[in-house]
Amino acid sequence: MDTVAQANDQIHQTPLSNDEEVFDLLDILLVLTRNRRMIGLATLVSLIAGIVLSLLLKPSFTATAIILPPQQSSSSSALLGQLGSLASLGGGSAASLGLKTPGDMYVGILQSRTIADDVIAKFNLRDIYKEKKAEDTRKALKSHTEIEVGKDGLIRISVTDHDPNRASDITNGYVSELYKMNSHLAITEAAQRRVFFDEQLDSEKKALAAAEEDLRVTEQKTGLIQLSGQAQMIIQTIAQLRAEIASREVQLQSIRTFATDQNPEVAVLTGEISTMRQQLAKLENDQQRQVQPGNTPAGRIPEDSLEYARKLREVKYHETLFDLLSRQYEAARIDEAKSAPVIQVVDYAVPPDKRSGPKRALILAVFIAVGFGLASAKVFVEDAIRRVQQIPTQAAKMQDLFSQFRRKY
Repeated sequence: MDTVAQANDQIHQTPLSNDEEVFDLLDILLVLTRNRRMIGLATLVSLIAGIVLSLLLKPSFTATAIILPPQQSSSSSALLGQLGSLASLGGGSAASLGLKTPGDMYVGILQSRTIADDVIAKFNLRDIYKEKKAEDTRKALKSHTEIEVGKDGLIRISVTDHDPNRASDITNGYVSELYKMNSHLAITEAAQRRVFFDEQLDSEKKALAAAEEDLRVTEQKTGLIQLSGQAQMIIQTIAQLRAEIASREVQLQSIRTFATDQNPEVAVLTGEISTMRQQLAKLENDQQRQVQPGNTPAGRIPEDSLEYARKLREVKYHETLFDLLSRQYEAARIDEAKSAPVIQVVDYAVPPDKRSGPKRALILAVFIAVGFGLASAKVFVEDAIRRVQQIPTQAAKMQDLFSQFRRKY
């Protein structure tokens, strides 16, 4: 019997809770209806305030430039392609591996402090933004600027300003400053290589001059020595082989900056250098046997011939090495001339003829919502106070609360 009674109580209680929800909703609608004039008036006043504000705000214009960042080199593209294939096999992408595209790098350059300061100085933005500190001016410029890489890989630079001409000028200023920075960074790296080879070439020029002078002194001291044709050929071969060994060693040092000794290319070069050194040792031994004097006193034949052969070999070696460095120096000069990646401008910024702000529809919507919300909150608070005052105990508590509040403040 108790279970049946509890079930009946639950059945009777359910419609009561639903009725309470309906009555609560009706109470809300009733409060809003009773105060509809006040709410409507407050909303109208808020709407008028929004209209006035939207008319008083200065119009703003947004100019946009679109650039195509330089593409990656063939080696970089191949590396990214291999990593992209590995990422796809693992269910990810190159971006998930933390790889950055050229567009991301150039966005970082555009957002750098150096370019920001150059743009600020070029257009006197500190006075325009009315900022006293450089950091505050940078923040103001950043708030007016948007730089992003689209899904198509193009970089979009947008600047908003009250003056349409200034907006386009600042946007194009970013493009020109990016070009200057890109050229400076690229030329600096290429120039370092050119200067390195220039120094090596100058040093080798002095070494060649010293070797030629030593050979001249030896000829004057010992007399003119005529070597056999086979000996001269061996000397020329030794000089070329020494230059080839030096070239391989430079290449090996370059590869070891990013590869270990287990790298196949490192192993191949190491083997080639070892083989060349063995050939060089054999040729030097053959040279000593093949040196035959043609015009030297008999007692000094071995000594003078060997000394002359060594001096001649040094001259041939430095001549070959000087020629090799000269070619590398010319290649570095060419790289310096074409080292700056080309930034292609798809669209230069033009003065916009249509304003981008203020967004008046959004301003009016916000003011309407605020006016309606504040007025509704006011009438609900007043209705709640009225209901509380109808209950004696609650009214006494509220009166005491107000008394305490007035006494304290």
